[in-house]
Amino acid sequence: MSVRKDNVMIKTPVCDLLGIDYPIFQGGMAWIADGRLAAAVSNGGGLGIISAMNAGADYLRQEIRAAREATDKPFGVNIMLMSPHVEEVSRVAAEERVAVVTTGAGNPAKYIPMWKAAGIKVIPVVASVALAKLLTRAGADALIAEGGESGGHVGETTTLVLVPQVCNATSLPVIAAGGIGDGRGAAACFMLGAQGVQLGTRFLVADECSVHENYKEKILSANDIATITTGKRLGHPVRSLKTPYARAYFKAEYSSISDEELEALGAGALRRAAVEGDLNNGCFLAGQIAGMVNRRQPAAEIIREIFAETEEVLSGANKWVK
Repeated sequence: MSVRKDNVMIKTPVCDLLGIDYPIFQGGMAWIADGRLAAAVSNGGGLGIISAMNAGADYLRQEIRAAREATDKPFGVNIMLMSPHVEEVSRVAAEERVAVVTTGAGNPAKYIPMWKAAGIKVIPVVASVALAKLLTRAGADALIAEGGESGGHVGETTTLVLVPQVCNATSLPVIAAGGIGDGRGAAACFMLGAQGVQLGTRFLVADECSVHENYKEKILSANDIATITTGKRLGHPVRSLKTPYARAYFKAEYSSISDEELEALGAGALRRAAVEGDLNNGCFLAGQIAGMVNRRQPAAEIIREIFAETEEVLSGANKWVK
């Protein structure tokens, strides 16, 4: 990693790999990470990412083209492998030749040859060393090691523990995710061996994020104990803000309700939060870092601020060591 004195302060090999100015990704948040937000992050020097979420081919193609109208910088697409439309959106990403595909909630090995044949850099999210090793062998270009502090679908291992173990297990560049909200968090991840960081929750309050106003207000008013993890019983735990819906789901999860009824209880909850702003019946996904997110900013300003802080922290990293 190099620290420079021009307007781009910190550069790592990830920047050269992807053609970006700052080693920062914006998380692929379902119902939130659209073409407008992705373009704003990419224009700010990071890697903006569009979420394919559970939508079909037409939606993804529309958002890719919207991003292309707003930026000439590289951007990516996040594909959730549990989506019922995974096959078609995987083909759309290849057809549109996006710069990067990130993946979540599964093993993308079967799609990697198609994406790489289209010239796409493939960067899966991993929550374990075993998956990191598997995807290194499968031809991934880099890995996102995401700790359980993050919002949305989460694993058990924390970022502080996961990132160095993944770095030890692979020769690929590692991007750290989960619990990162400012330059201190980014600097810590670089010290763990990461070559970049991915943030989701902080970009929720970017000016260019089109999520419902109620969602932004929930993030801005969150504190350090504002989140809860639900869904462990079904094998797909998610982290969200504590709301009437989340508390009711948590209670139902440990009741005699059937798995089918529990699945039905979760249907549409994220959309109700992100699109409708339903404070009582919506699931407001957010990371534990929400308590540190306290103001609205343009995406480019968020990026510049984080790396100004990162440079300051790294330049004084030994001030407590005698």
